[in-house]
Amino acid sequence: MVLRKYNGMQNDMPQTFSSMLDRFFNESVNSRGFTGFTPHVDACETENGYEIEVALPGIRKEDIAIDFQEGKLTISGERRFEKQEEGRRYQMLETQYGTFSRSFYLPDNVNPDKISAQLEDGVLLVNVPKDEHKTMKRQITIAGGEEAKQSSKQKRVSASENGKEK
Repeated sequence: MVLRKYNGMQNDMPQTFSSMLDRFFNESVNSRGFTGFTPHVDACETENGYEIEVALPGIRKEDIAIDFQEGKLTISGERRFEKQEEGRRYQMLETQYGTFSRSFYLPDNVNPDKISAQLEDGVLLVNVPKDEHKTMKRQITIAGGEEAKQSSKQKRVSASENGKEK
């Protein structure tokens, strides 16, 4: 009988360098557990607005919240682990569970009152339309010389007529 000194690491040590690398990457990727995850997002700009697609397979629309405040669109929610069954012990669990939150800073030319969202086949599509008044091109004329003086004089006269002399 051969005695070996036991330090608790023999079973945990990989046999080859390759298996050590495989284990390192698998454990570091899968060690997130149930604390949260980051869903994948595709975002694009169209002529009429912005489209944001968020991959949320297995999540119900009741578990998703979309907020817009001060130019920041935030999509948050939770994917719950509901597969606990008696007599089953998972050997591998790669699906990420937990809470998530993704935020996007949008330009000033969006219309927050017309933001819409729909969830279909595990993909959330958020449409953020541009405000037509803010994106419309306007030609501004430049007043100069006598025109500017007359315009300024007319404003003072109309203000004094209304009792708001400046």
